[in-house]
Amino acid sequence: MTKLIKQILVSITLLLTANTCLAGSGGELTPAVQHDLNPRYISLLEGEVLHKQGDVYFFDVNTLEIWAEGFIPGAVFFNVKNWRELLPKNKDAQMVFYCANRLCTASVVAAREVMKLGYTNVMQMPDGIYGWRMSGRAHEVP
Repeated sequence: MTKLIKQILVSITLLLTANTCLAGSGGELTPAVQHDLNPRYISLLEGEVLHKQGDVYFFDVNTLEIWAEGFIPGAVFFNVKNWRELLPKNKDAQMVFYCANRLCTASVVAAREVMKLGYTNVMQMPDGIYGWRMSGRAHEVP
């Protein structure tokens, strides 16, 4: 019995100290993608303060179904083909992008694309509309 316990402990130790986990891929892991352009991440509270101050653009990058459930008052639905036409002329304008929640990456992708166009004051709110609504903040329904 003690031999079996030792084998189990050695196996567990090897698993815990392994440098890589191939997870059944059969090959080496590729490194994570690094991006040169990253928006500034803001909290729900920071988003709320900016919203109350006005003079900031909120862009909802959700699907039409999630948009229909509710959005931040005054936000612009951004998930359209002609999204470039929705951007302000002023490249220093404050812009906040959000999607559903922290698992959704659409708003980060959109924010990076906008930054590639030369916009400088781009923010992303990771908690998204679900975090906004669950925290009791005001929202609109189309």
